[in-house]
Amino acid sequence: MRPDELVARHPHLYHMAADGAWPNILRRGLLSTTAILDLFGLTGDRRRMLEQEPRRDSVVLQTDSGERFVLRDQKPLHPGKLERCLIGMTVPEWLRLLNGKVFFWPTRKRCEQLLAARAYRLGAHTVIEVDTVALLQQHARRVSLSPINAGSTLHDPPRRGAFTFVPLADADLDAWRTTTGRRRAIAEVAVDYAVLDIGAVIRSVFRADSRGWTRIWDGGR
Repeated sequence: MRPDELVARHPHLYHMAADGAWPNILRRGLLSTTAILDLFGLTGDRRRMLEQEPRRDSVVLQTDSGERFVLRDQKPLHPGKLERCLIGMTVPEWLRLLNGKVFFWPTRKRCEQLLAARAYRLGAHTVIEVDTVALLQQHARRVSLSPINAGSTLHDPPRRGAFTFVPLADADLDAWRTTTGRRRAIAEVAVDYAVLDIGAVIRSVFRADSRGWTRIWDGGR
């Protein structure tokens, strides 16, 4: 798949973060869980628990200077179901793979569906709307696509493994449509490790709650 094809289908991408996270994201960039753990220099059992086990609740890490980083919960991942649908990987390996990526929803509707889920509908969240052209200009080589919601095992979870995330250039949407039965074949867009220049690729930032989306920052795109 060429970058311009992804842009034509999905000109804007959406990332959901913790409420109040935007100032720190603008300063530090959009970091994966792995990048945050590297920033804190965490090792040993504490790191293994945060990076290789499903997080039932969000975890807050704070620097000595008061910077807060929230590792989002992974409530939709059930370890037993995940183990049964994995191919060629263990649960810790899969979680380490997920935690090493920054995820975007390809449509606003997909993001709204997550916000409406029981675990999140009563809370407030930060939603970052990214310009796909700008993101690909800087990070196309680190972008991969997934035909499934890789962080969920709800309902009848599809098989998954290292093959789930396909580099942009190798993505075959026709094959994915056949496999998933969905017209919109792309379920997730991921960037490896971090998007440090997030301020250069953003269109808007919103605070989303039960009353709707309120723009709190305009990227001028």
